[in-house]
Amino acid sequence: MKTLLRRAGWVCAALVALLVVYQLWIFLLVLWWSHFNPSSTSFMDIRLDELQEKRPNAELRHEWVPYERISIHLKRAVIAAEDDSFIDHEGFDWEGIQRALEKNQRKGRAVAGGSTISQQLAKNLFLSPTRSYFRKAQEAVITVMIETVWSKRRILEVYLNVVEWGSGIFGCEAAARRYYGVPAGRLGPDEAARLAVMLPNPRKYEKQFGPRLAAHAARIRGRMAYAQVP
Repeated sequence: MKTLLRRAGWVCAALVALLVVYQLWIFLLVLWWSHFNPSSTSFMDIRLDELQEKRPNAELRHEWVPYERISIHLKRAVIAAEDDSFIDHEGFDWEGIQRALEKNQRKGRAVAGGSTISQQLAKNLFLSPTRSYFRKAQEAVITVMIETVWSKRRILEVYLNVVEWGSGIFGCEAAARRYYGVPAGRLGPDEAARLAVMLPNPRKYEKQFGPRLAAHAARIRGRMAYAQVP
């Protein structure tokens, strides 16, 4: 019995050590990416594998563009649509989470998430689209790391450059050229609002941008003037 307990203790200690090493590896990447741009993300790798299962020569559309060359309209639209308290919070919008929980309770299913831009970025960089308590906990840890090390400007810059905007389309430059044939810096208010409302489900909305989504884009267009941009 004592031998079994001792072995169980060793296994637990080993698992804890592995977890600590994993967190350290993530933190080192967060530090590195505070100055250097990520060339790929976990989401990109997952989506590329999915595409190449059907077409072995498939490639992602992705091109990095510096913060100052991204349309101010897109910055405002994404903040207005995804995280209107982005400037003020420290990674988590507790009021937004409460509203999302209440909405989900009324609907009887998960229809709102309440995730901030920082949380979405943490998930995109390191995790996967699958849902689990462990993934949410890990997402929270990475969000704290990002908010501690990066400025709000850097968070928004990386987010706009790596977020998924359609099947095989990542980042605002690829999205602007795919949907409007212009670079990200030349997006106008209407185009920016339409791109912003695609973010919750871009692979669906690139095929079905119906009247309800267009109405939502119009609402975001009206709120963009009040969005605070870093």
